[in-house]
Amino acid sequence: MRTTALIFWILAAFFLVVGVVYGVWTGGYAPLGIETAGFPALLMATLLAAMIATTLTWASKRFPDRAEENLEAEVSDEAGVQGSFAPYSWWPLWAGIGCGLAFLGVAAGWWILAIGSVFVIVGVVGWVMEFSRGQHAH
Repeated sequence: MRTTALIFWILAAFFLVVGVVYGVWTGGYAPLGIETAGFPALLMATLLAAMIATTLTWASKRFPDRAEENLEAEVSDEAGVQGSFAPYSWWPLWAGIGCGLAFLGVAAGWWILAIGSVFVIVGVVGWVMEFSRGQHAH
């Protein structure tokens, strides 16, 4: 995890440098100053990469002896249960359809956004609550 965290810290620094250079460069050419779409998007990419890097850094401190950090590790060192996953689920499909409709609604019409939001809410709640009821409850 330390290596992955380092990669995301490098990405955050890259996005920050590119965002500042982009903001300064477009500041001279844009009629109202800094360009209002690309500059904030690059700053948000910086924050996203820094958030992921921070989470991975904290996780690597909690679990320091992971097999992926050992250069002499074997594949079998990481054997065992990796998590609990649903064997099949329709909920991600409904959440994805809802996200597609929501994004389409921003471009085409706000009423489509409302329909997409209903699909997103139902899909995400169903996905989260999947292991709380039915065949896979525990």
